[in-house]
Amino acid sequence: MIKITLPDGKVQSYDTAVTPHDIAKDISKSLAKQVVFAVVNGESKDANYLIEHDATLELVLQDDERSLDIIRHSCAHLMAQAIKRLYPGCQITIGPVIEDGFYYDIDCESTITSQDLDKIEREMRRIVKENHPVTRSVMTQKEALAFYTKNGEPYKQEIIKDIPVNEVLSFYTQGEFTDLCRGPHVARTGMIKWFKLLKVSGAYWRGDSKNAMLQRIYGTAWLTEEDLGQYVKRIEEAEKRDHRRLIQKMDLAHISELAPGMIFWHEDGLILYHEVQKFMTENFKENGYHLVSTPQLVDSKLWEASGHLGKFGDNMYVLDDGERKTVIKPMNCPCHVEIFKHRKRSYRELPIRMAEYGSCHRNEPSGALHGLMRLRNFVQDDGHIFCRENQIESEVTDFIKQLQKIYSAFGFDNIKIALSTRPEMRVGDDALWDRAEAILAEVLNNLGFDWKLLEGEGAFYGPKIEFHIKDCLGRSWQCGTVQLDFAMSERLDASYINEEGVAEVPVLIHRATLGSLERFIGILLEHYHHELPLWLAPKQVVVIGISEKHNDKVVEIQEKLKKQGLRAHKDLRNEKIGYKIREYTLARTPYIVIIGDEEIEKNTLSYRQLSGDTFSDITLDAFSQSLLEVIENKKQPGGKDH
Repeated sequence: MIKITLPDGKVQSYDTAVTPHDIAKDISKSLAKQVVFAVVNGESKDANYLIEHDATLELVLQDDERSLDIIRHSCAHLMAQAIKRLYPGCQITIGPVIEDGFYYDIDCESTITSQDLDKIEREMRRIVKENHPVTRSVMTQKEALAFYTKNGEPYKQEIIKDIPVNEVLSFYTQGEFTDLCRGPHVARTGMIKWFKLLKVSGAYWRGDSKNAMLQRIYGTAWLTEEDLGQYVKRIEEAEKRDHRRLIQKMDLAHISELAPGMIFWHEDGLILYHEVQKFMTENFKENGYHLVSTPQLVDSKLWEASGHLGKFGDNMYVLDDGERKTVIKPMNCPCHVEIFKHRKRSYRELPIRMAEYGSCHRNEPSGALHGLMRLRNFVQDDGHIFCRENQIESEVTDFIKQLQKIYSAFGFDNIKIALSTRPEMRVGDDALWDRAEAILAEVLNNLGFDWKLLEGEGAFYGPKIEFHIKDCLGRSWQCGTVQLDFAMSERLDASYINEEGVAEVPVLIHRATLGSLERFIGILLEHYHHELPLWLAPKQVVVIGISEKHNDKVVEIQEKLKKQGLRAHKDLRNEKIGYKIREYTLARTPYIVIIGDEEIEKNTLSYRQLSGDTFSDITLDAFSQSLLEVIENKKQPGGKDH
């Protein structure tokens, strides 16, 4: 007799093994049609999983948020099956779930373009209509290799060879299509209803530029038609806000084939960059950080000792002149340790907080480069805190409070937090990890945060907290991190003298708020859609005259505004006033000051805001003071005051 305990405590008994789908059917036929997967003894299983012993059971239905990942991964298989039908010679490689959707990498002789997506989508809908049952089977590694050898699929063979020999491999079959997969999956293809294919791009096999270039097809799937529609609208809006378009439209910067993955900043872009940097510098100083600067070229011995060369060597730029190997700095932490250890330190000096706008170079694959978001050269708002174990809690707490204020000033108040704990490969004993993870969890709890646990995703040297901000489209961006490190100080022979006169190794806290200045500026541009807050706007005011006879007054007003600390510009072109107003409105200049006969006679000015609101009979001092107050208080577009 097998006893199945349901969430409400009710127990159902069966004489033989039974599936969650069978149990759902016993309760209600309509319920059985809605089951996407089941949680059996705390583990996610297919609706057709055979339960052979007593178990707890929760049925997860189509309207449950937890179903999304299952539906999306099942939709990836649906897309793969459709592609195999349309392009019989192509090979399917991997197809994971990602945020808001999924993708599949394929190797195909035919080039699949965005124009082909509709055709693939139609075939997917045909398979949905066919409503194939999705069944699970298992094979040994030997059987699986034979299966894929027979089908001529070397990519799958490579994946299987990397899996331990004694591990049983699971496969999912729907109609004529079978794929290696851990699952779980939906019970029938007819359960996948609301999906759309989005784009095609290139991707190297296993992310390695030495491997073959594959075609990556992205898609999305949702629980309801309404959810899908809203997402498609967000995607369309995101395309309008693409920072790569905006940096050209606003003449902020460009990227050239002469220096892929690196930024040519133009005048206005550099103004924005410096405003972000200036604000961060004020925060560094307020919070007791010492600003430092470290070399771009450092002997490879440092990177060997820190462990970075062994772990990330393929992504580092190494120069070898035959006598000496040097590395173009890929990160700042080992160099900060060098500053710490250049002289003897006492426990009385701790905590020591260092910060640097560290210019870093990493040899990212060309296919991974993406505007300001993914670069080969970028600048981090990097900081490291050298402290004792009993100072960790207060230092992390203070950093998080500082981070909240900074994000709020930039207009981001919706912060999601995750705590990443010990990975399988790590340094330090379990007792140390227990203490470190407990400290970070306690800090988050004391600050009243809801946070997510990411087990096994910490760095090899210590646990970390990740901070994700949400933009106006609801997209999540991981920017800030705070990480505990119990290894690097010791590896690089850094120590301080404790109360007993004995050398002790400091804990190293890695912390960053923005991540990189370039990427954060890209996020700002997409969030505000080139209508930046006044304090960040490269051009804050433009002064124009109704006709050429007003130009002397235009110059006078502009110079006075500049002296008062505003980024004011003038336009003396012989163009109609309406043309100029339209031009600067399209360029999203926050304030347009207009000078005519009446303004000269009254010694006042008129101005127009981006909203279209106009004001007149304003004195220059009243105008400039109102703008300086907006800047000082970091007010956001629409009147939000930080």
